[in-house]
Amino acid sequence: MDKEHLQTIKVRLISVGFSVLTLAVFKPFGLHAWQWEAYLHFFNIGLLGVGVCIISEAVLRYVINMPRSYRLGINYIIRRNLWFQCINTLLVSLMICLYRHFVLSNHIAGNQLSWENFFETLAIMAFCSFAIGLYWRYKFRSRYLAAELEETRMLNQQLSESQKAGEISAPAETVTLTGTTSETVTLSVSTLLYIESVGNYVKVYQWRDGQLQCDMLRATTKQMEDALKPYPTIVRCHRAFLVNLALVEHLTSNSGTMQLRMKYSHDSIPVSRSNMAAVKETINNIGKK
Repeated sequence: MDKEHLQTIKVRLISVGFSVLTLAVFKPFGLHAWQWEAYLHFFNIGLLGVGVCIISEAVLRYVINMPRSYRLGINYIIRRNLWFQCINTLLVSLMICLYRHFVLSNHIAGNQLSWENFFETLAIMAFCSFAIGLYWRYKFRSRYLAAELEETRMLNQQLSESQKAGEISAPAETVTLTGTTSETVTLSVSTLLYIESVGNYVKVYQWRDGQLQCDMLRATTKQMEDALKPYPTIVRCHRAFLVNLALVEHLTSNSGTMQLRMKYSHDSIPVSRSNMAAVKETINNIGKK
């Protein structure tokens, strides 16, 4: 059982415990008329809650196609938990209504299955779900942002050390980039900052003779990526950008987004979610060589 699975189980058990505790304090559904037997019913409702959590997780994973993952960012986690709350609140309200009907109605009047009882139960469980959701939203955001800041610090340290040690330096080789026309751009790989796609053209930015120079070619980033494939420091970080990691000043991240601040020009280049893992892996792998 992996760490993420254990974390999810812990979150669900705490949430169920909070709901049962809330019911034990307010004793709805006529449970105030019971004595010690009421706590047996709370225990049974807790078991029902755990079972419904398992069903809700299965619905999320296999029906809505939202697998459990803490690596997809805080926004994904919050959105997934919101879906879970909606599904789980409806299902657990239905299960408690059935429990009221088949178990509690023999001893306490007014617990028969009805729309009125369902909406009453739904209102109570929606309140519990809302309170739990606020808590976990704050908890996950704080925890994720702290982990994100630490990861960014480590990546910046790795990047800086690799650049100083020459492990992540672009060669001074001269390369000629060609597009779909006869125009070409000749440059040294060590001076290339980044390449940006703009419509049917690409802008090639390089730092040469103490100044930023921009050349345009009628080409695609895919063509540029293929042409620069022999140079491992040139990576795709976005659908519209290729960057030279050897000339990245530092990385910044915020709530699941990342940007690369380039040396000399100090431009901030976005890193898309789909390319974020590859950029991180490239920095870590170069540092391990």
